[in-house]
Amino acid sequence: MLTKGPAKKLTIYTDEADKFHGKPVYEVLLDIFFKKKIIGVSVFRGMAGYGSDGVFHTAKILELSTNMPVKIEVVDSEEKINKVLPDVYQVVEKGLVEVADTNVIKARAEVRVVGKEEVERMKLEGKAKMLRVIISEDDEWEGEPLYEAIVKRLIFSDIAGATVYKAIAGYGPHKRYHKKKTLATHGELPILITIMDTEENINKALPILDEMVQEGIVALSDVNVIKYTHRDIGMESV
Repeated sequence: MLTKGPAKKLTIYTDEADKFHGKPVYEVLLDIFFKKKIIGVSVFRGMAGYGSDGVFHTAKILELSTNMPVKIEVVDSEEKINKVLPDVYQVVEKGLVEVADTNVIKARAEVRVVGKEEVERMKLEGKAKMLRVIISEDDEWEGEPLYEAIVKRLIFSDIAGATVYKAIAGYGPHKRYHKKKTLATHGELPILITIMDTEENINKALPILDEMVQEGIVALSDVNVIKYTHRDIGMESV
């Protein structure tokens, strides 16, 4: 069971169309992580991107594109991550595999959220902190989706930015495999909320997450902000 304290974050970037022995790479990896008793895995489908072929792809409404980027994210102990890496190297023939230090702030029974949001505030450069919150898409807080409630509280607390990603596949501590179904709008898939700001401001967000995240994972990592820009709130596209 994942506990509070130092841990490792394994992130794998690949294309949705990539296959290993005829099966989607992300599904093969999910099977491997499950057999290796990794605590939980989330798979996120990109909305836009390009790869080594230099072709730009975007997700269109009702279009089942198979060329979108996919991110598989795992947080577990260093020992477990190291055990699974040889299998990952074998399966991921092209793409990117990243292992980074992280710090688990909170780990509860299951993973749950929904949606997408982005808050852009103060100037942010150099050393910073990133929080990753994984919850379930059907979690609620006082009658509204939990992800919305969390983002609203973060805005009120002047946190620089937060983004919500909806997974297309994954499993949590209950070991029930979930996969996005065509035209499905809700369910039990994991959702990732990333929050980035200065260490001082991130520390202000921790009590909020401790109160609101009853089941899920909250992990903290060091980041270095290379560039931080945002649109003028007073400007509208014509």
